[in-house]
This record gives sequence, C-alpha cells and structure tokens, in this order.
Amino acid sequence: MTVLSQHTSDLNTARSFRSLKNRWPTWRAVRDADPTEVAGTIRSGGLADTKSVRIQRILAEIEEREGKIDLGRLNGLDDHEVERYLVSLPGVGPKTAACVLLFSMGRNAFPVDTHVLRVAVRLGLIPPKATANAAHRLLRPGIAPEIRYELHMQLIKHGREVCKAARPQCSDCVLFDLCAAGPDLLARGAAK
Repeated sequence: MTVLSQHTSDLNTARSFRSLKNRWPTWRAVRDADPTEVAGTIRSGGLADTKSVRIQRILAEIEEREGKIDLGRLNGLDDHEVERYLVSLPGVGPKTAACVLLFSMGRNAFPVDTHVLRVAVRLGLIPPKATANAAHRLLRPGIAPEIRYELHMQLIKHGREVCKAARPQCSDCVLFDLCAAGPDLLARGAAK
C-alpha cells in the first residue's frame, strides 16, 4: 500500500488499494498478473505504469529472499535492520520504509513526506536545501520515539491546512512565533 501512496492523496491510495485487492486477492496473483492490467487497476492513484512494475518487482524480490511473499520475519528484527532490508527492495526509499515501520509494524519510525519536509524547513529544523532523504536522518534522532506517530500526523495536517506550499496561512499558524520562514513569507506577501 505504501508504494501506492507515493505522489498521491490518501483517498486515491485507498481507492487504488481496494481496486487491487478486489481484482487479485493474493500478492502472488498481483505479482503474476499482466503489468498493464495491474496499472489499469491502480490508475486512480497516479503513476500507475511505474507503480505497477515497482510493486511486482518488490513482490518478486520478497519471494526470492523469503521463499514466500511475507515479511513476517521482519518483526523479529530491530528497526535499523528492517529499514536496511526495506530500502534494499527496488523502488523503496527511506519514506516508504519509515511508513512500513510506523503504520504496518507499529514501530516508532518518522516518515518525512512533502508536508513534513516543508514544515520542518520553514520552522528551521533542517536546512532549506535538505532533501527528504537527508530530512529522515536529521529529524528522527531529535524526536522522542513515543511522539513520532502523533507528530508525523499533526505535521501532515498542519502542512495541508496551514503551512501550504503555495500560499501558507501564516496569520493562522500556532507555530508562527517559532517559525524561521513565516515573517519573511508575510513580508514578501507570499502568505496570508
């Protein structure tokens, strides 16, 4: 499901996943399906041609390594070992690995998506030119494990509703007094 969520909304991710599971009830069936059919089934999530091939390659790689399409063995590994395993899969980067750790495995990971990255940069928590991959390395150590899930969810919400990419709502921002970018954005008329 995490690959389906790349570069799309939660609603489109859910639609794509539902369509995929309705069409092919097992991961083996998805792996063996015609890539064009898989792409057609997940089209609502965007980048369907890329995602369909990526999903099938990941499933094939998991089966090659594990002897079956099942990641249950990862539950016995520590977070760093799980992350190392996941990012070694084709098309899986730090954000996808962190999402699997946090949402599928209940671990204290901290995914950095576009909203989290934007808010962290504007607050001055990471350098302005930091990539998402660098942001994972820079932010995670400074965030207490027990608040990572809630902070992740709140930063996404804040990024979508207040600290928007194009026209941030700085006058409504509860973090304005802590924000490195807010005063400049307001002064330039780039924010409300």
